[in-house]
This record gives sequence, C-alpha cells and structure tokens, in this order.
Amino acid sequence: MLIDFVTVFPEMFSPLELSIIGKAREKGLVQFRFFNPRDYTDDPHRKVDDTQFGGSEGMVMAAPPLIDASEDALGSGEGEKKKLLLTSPQGHPFTQEKAKEWSRFDHIVLVCGHYKGIDERFIDLMKPEEVSVGDYVLTGGEFPAMTLADAIVRLLPNVVGGYASVEEDSFYSGLLDCPRYTRPREVRGLEPPAVLLGGNHAKIEAWRKRMSLDATRRKRPDLLANRESTA
Repeated sequence: MLIDFVTVFPEMFSPLELSIIGKAREKGLVQFRFFNPRDYTDDPHRKVDDTQFGGSEGMVMAAPPLIDASEDALGSGEGEKKKLLLTSPQGHPFTQEKAKEWSRFDHIVLVCGHYKGIDERFIDLMKPEEVSVGDYVLTGGEFPAMTLADAIVRLLPNVVGGYASVEEDSFYSGLLDCPRYTRPREVRGLEPPAVLLGGNHAKIEAWRKRMSLDATRRKRPDLLANRESTA
C-alpha cells in the first residue's frame, strides 16, 4: 500500500518510523511519501495561507498549493484503487469499519489542514472524503492523519503477526474487546478469572464473548442500539 501525506509539517511524522508500523515499512508492506504545499507555491517566502475574505480572525490555507500537491500525489502513485481523504473536524467520524474499507485500497492520499482551515474551493474541486477523529479541534491535521494511517496499516496482511489478534480488537466485530490478562498470575491479591486458567478452550471462548458483550453494554451501549444480540 502507498500512503501519501499532503502536509506543511512532514517532520511531524517520525512516529510512523517506530513500532509495528515502522516494521511494516521496513518489510515493504507500506510506503509513505510526503508532499509539502510549500513546494507548490509561487510565493518567494513559500507562504501557503492568507487572510480571510470577509474578515474574521485566523489564516486560511490557500487552495492552489493544496490542489497541486494533491494532484501530484494522486497522479504519481501506483495502483488502480485510490482514495483522497481530508482530515477535518467537520468530517464523518472515523470508525473501524472505515479503516477496514480503506485498507483494501492501493493508494491513499491524506490531506492535512492547518491554521483556521482550508479554502473551500479545494473541497469543491478535489472532492475529498472528509473524516474526523473526534468532536474537538486540533492545531492541524497531522495527528489525525497519523491516526488514520496507523489504524489502516495494521489491518494489512502480514503487518500484525497473528491476524486473529486484529479480528479480536475492539470495534472489529462491532463490540468492545473482552478483558485481557497476562503474567504474573497474582497482582496485589488479584488473579485472572479461573476459566482462563482451566485450559477448556470452548469455555474460554464463551466467556470472552460474554465479557465482550458485557463490556459493550456497560461502556458503549450505543454500539448495541442497532445490533441484534442473542442470549
């Protein structure tokens, strides 16, 4: 998979060199590229923002550099299935289902907004899918873009050692994950549930499914609102 970032701060993406995502890059399972809108402006100071028409506080990112950088990214990548995404607090909420959907693309271009926002004509002309990581506002789209990339890449084949582990994650099946335990067996007087120590895999699986449903009911009942469940 190829993931491009259109950003004025490419140096912020060093976390993607670490952990599982970093190993995926080393194995050639994913490639990241960076397109800086400052390289696509005629301004001698490489300026990519300006004051707003109509007044009001806050600078707005100009459309032409964003358009040119995004078109360059889309046009220079390999693969037939491409997706242009814009991180925005006005976008639809990012979900595990979206991560699964986008993990099947060959090429994703993530546009990172900044300052007060971006010129609406970029959206009108490029028609990106706008996506939000939550109902709050950050200083820029770089952190949300890294969040999307991390969630998508870990779903690619051979990125996570055992894919069954991914399928047991919270939200993968629409429910939260069940409680997990590891050594040492006793922590300040607390031990794991006895069923996990008994070796009966059928009972363990039944317990995990029951605990997953219970955790979802207690912590995120909204996830069960449109879901049929059986006893």
